[in-house]
Amino acid sequence: MLLYKLWRSFIKEILLLKRDIGGIVIIFVMPLLLIVTITLIQDSTFKNLEGSKIPIIFIDQDKSEVSKNIKAELENSKTFQLLTNFNEKSAQDAVFSGDYQMAIVIPENLTKDLNSNIDSKVQTIVSSFGLEGDSAKVKTAAPKAKEIHLYFDPATNVGFKNSVMNSVNKMVFEIENKKIYKAFQDQLGTTENLDENKNLISFKEITPRKGEMDVMPNSVQHNVPAWTLFAIFFIVVPLSINLVKEKSQGTSVRARISPTPYFVHILGKTFTYLIICLIQFLLMVAVGIYLFPYMDLPAFDVSGKMFQLVTVTLFAGLAAIGFGVLLGTIADTQEQSAPFGATSVVVLAAIGGIWVPVFLMPEFMQTIAKFSPMNWGLNAYYDIILRNSGIGGIAKELIFLFLFYIATVAISLFYEKKQNAV
Repeated sequence: MLLYKLWRSFIKEILLLKRDIGGIVIIFVMPLLLIVTITLIQDSTFKNLEGSKIPIIFIDQDKSEVSKNIKAELENSKTFQLLTNFNEKSAQDAVFSGDYQMAIVIPENLTKDLNSNIDSKVQTIVSSFGLEGDSAKVKTAAPKAKEIHLYFDPATNVGFKNSVMNSVNKMVFEIENKKIYKAFQDQLGTTENLDENKNLISFKEITPRKGEMDVMPNSVQHNVPAWTLFAIFFIVVPLSINLVKEKSQGTSVRARISPTPYFVHILGKTFTYLIICLIQFLLMVAVGIYLFPYMDLPAFDVSGKMFQLVTVTLFAGLAAIGFGVLLGTIADTQEQSAPFGATSVVVLAAIGGIWVPVFLMPEFMQTIAKFSPMNWGLNAYYDIILRNSGIGGIAKELIFLFLFYIATVAISLFYEKKQNAV
């Protein structure tokens, strides 16, 4: 008998949704538009950075070995297009006015002063060990350190600035090291090949592996789970509106005075919207698998992960449903539930890492993010897709999502009972 009442409650929710075609469109179509648009923008941005060169101004006042090496490194990086028909003043004006993102100015006598500085220091070190060569030079005062001037457009991203500065520092550091090593060779009379001593320490990125292949993260792997979660939580809006409608139309009164317990009414909504969440997820995955490759985007790989992903989707759906039930129970009018529901979902998305990665947030916001159900769901999705975790690896996030559903529904039932107590 209880199952029959649950079934009838489920049918009632389906009929309510059928009367709201606009709500159905919002629930299913809007997330698909979001995921396609955002992924295209992000992926095209990455491709532009890889496939096209950023024009920067390069002024060589040294015109010798070091400046030529720096220029060659910048050209070989395939990132920059060097513009050389500027002087320092015109370069500064062009960059500060926003015409170009940056300018690099190599000072005069950089190579000469660097060689002189290195020779002076090497001779001092060699002399301190009593190993002066026959060709020891007369000591001279070491010249002052030279400065390479970097001009940046004030609107330039800080990350880009730091990346360029680190690259230039690395180039200069390598040039200095080679020159110092060569100077010691000359002083000590060794003939060892300089090239044999470079790259004694290097970096190798280790990525998760699937069989014999490295798993390289891409924009699709980040956007599909993120916007799936956003879509799931957006059901808060129609769910809360339907609950408010029931109160204004007297449906909730009939539900309370009927022999059916009120929690069955809530369970009917839960099962209905869980199916909607599952359909949303499957649509998003279908777009990632079948549509993205036709748009020159990476395909979304779910092989061997579908069960875990569906499990996270169901638990995330429970959390979203619980939040929607709570909002719809507390709100008195649609004017309260609709804007607050939409705004709260956007805020939860921002806090949870959908818009901005959590690690880029201030420390206190990172702490707040740990209490966002969207963050729990997103971490669970990432653990499966990017870290190859199983159900055991995401158990903590699943428990948090389920407890969030239990807590919000319990508060809703308590509030409803208190409001209607005679």
